Amino acid sequence: MNQHRIFPMSVRVLPALLAGALLWAAAPAQAEPRQYAIDPEHLSIGFLVEHIGYAGTLGMFRTAEGSFTFDEETGRLADLRVVVDTTSVFTNNDRRDKHLRDDDFLDVKKHAQMVFTAAEGGPFRLGESASLAGELTLLGVTLPLTLEVTWNKSATSPVPPGPYVLGASARGTLQRSAFGMTYAVENGWVGDDVELIIELEAIRQSE
Repeated sequence: MNQHRIFPMSVRVLPALLAGALLWAAAPAQAEPRQYAIDPEHLSIGFLVEHIGYAGTLGMFRTAEGSFTFDEETGRLADLRVVVDTTSVFTNNDRRDKHLRDDDFLDVKKHAQMVFTAAEGGPFRLGESASLAGELTLLGVTLPLTLEVTWNKSATSPVPPGPYVLGASARGTLQRSAFGMTYAVENGWVGDDVELIIELEAIRQSE
């Protein structure tokens, strides 16, 4: 074997390999889409509906769950699905809540869930509002619904066990009669427009 020929080649190649390795090590780690599960303990889904023009009635759904994928680098969201238990409706009045559960409104015996999905959305930027186009299924009817979403914060929680948490706020409006919920719309006793108020924290899932 001719060592004289091999050695000069090694001298030329080795620095190039070392330089490439150093550049690779110094390159910043690229973010990638990560899965998040909405924390049910830090999820508030509220609504506001006008009552005979006197004032709005404020209510909420106390039970819901959901998940999504989010890429912090690009601000892109995907595969969002939120499932709301309609039987959990609460307006701080037992008689009204019972009425909301019957077939004049939510008809929970036939439709125990309300579902919002969005295949994709963004880009979102910290502290800024952006539109998220999705679909809401209510009373067996699926219609487009757009929410204005603000990405509030992403960081490791200071509360033990210290998961990585994303926080967001969303607002939107739906017309309940479009879903077939027409009770007391014509006489104006109950407003047709329903304002949605959503606050959530989501926990990033491990690999």
